[in-house]
Amino acid sequence: DVQLVESGGGLVQAGGSLRLSCAASGLIFGDYSIGWFRQAPGKEREGVAEITWNGVPSYTDSVKGRFTVSRDIVNNEKIAVDLQMNSLIPEDTAVYYCKARSRANSYWGQGTQVIVSA
Repeated sequence: DVQLVESGGGLVQAGGSLRLSCAASGLIFGDYSIGWFRQAPGKEREGVAEITWNGVPSYTDSVKGRFTVSRDIVNNEKIAVDLQMNSLIPEDTAVYYCKARSRANSYWGQGTQVIVSA
């Protein structure tokens, strides 16, 4: 079974840092891109960062220069994808979700809460 488990959320002051981790298992890493999304209260879920199956990162404009996505391939079916978040601002407050997508399937994690206080 495919599992995506996020961790690392919490409460931080503006200007601080957090590191989120997504432990993905049960999928063939060469078939999947893995991304981070977030959903703030009353807003739609939005893409934040993604790393493709071949290791190419991308970011939404609002986090460029502040967030870094990285990948650690444990084995062919187990991957850790981290999101290093620096210079956090209150607008980064949201539930952060990990998503694995291929051409045929997509899977979501359960989410982890990030709260940035002013």
